[in-house]
Amino acid sequence: MNILKNLRAEKGVLQKDVAKFLGIDRTTYVKYENGNSEPNSEMLIALANYFNVSIDYLLGRIDHNVSPVELPSNTVKIPVLGRIPAGVPFEAIEDITGYIEIPEDWLAGGREFFALRIQGDSMFPEYLSGDIIVFERADTCDTGDDCAVMVNGDDATFKRVERKESGVVLKPLNPEYEILFFTNEEIENKPVRIIGIARELRRMKK
Repeated sequence: MNILKNLRAEKGVLQKDVAKFLGIDRTTYVKYENGNSEPNSEMLIALANYFNVSIDYLLGRIDHNVSPVELPSNTVKIPVLGRIPAGVPFEAIEDITGYIEIPEDWLAGGREFFALRIQGDSMFPEYLSGDIIVFERADTCDTGDDCAVMVNGDDATFKRVERKESGVVLKPLNPEYEILFFTNEEIENKPVRIIGIARELRRMKK
């Protein structure tokens, strides 16, 4: 991103200085500048704050000379869960592996969010083991949504949901894993319960 190079030159700082601010190694930051790697949403927010520009400018959408500074304002922290055991209220879950920030305005209208660290490769290649997924709490979803689903009293599983008249399909994206189908009767009796819809993927750059 030539924009990053120009901003760094204007600020008069070294690549290692920016990397230190971001909490990443210099090699990773160099990849951002060279266009060999794209910063994720968290990195974009941090870069915009560091260089005092808007995210739109960083992404080349607008001219810096006429751009107002439009940085995300307030954020809130939500816990990253390692697992979601059945029958345990969200506020009582203790398997917290860390915290991430989301924009405060996401909570408008009483919406609630939680984050889950993915384990395993059943949703490869779109999602990788170790990815953090931000979910909006929900008890229903549309066909094609990627959801955290509680099945038969087990920990939550992460699958793509496809609704049928006769039931629901929980589909792993990795073809090596079995597709699960539950009839409407099984949905009620097991039960099979949607607990969240994936809204954002957070993946740390290597």
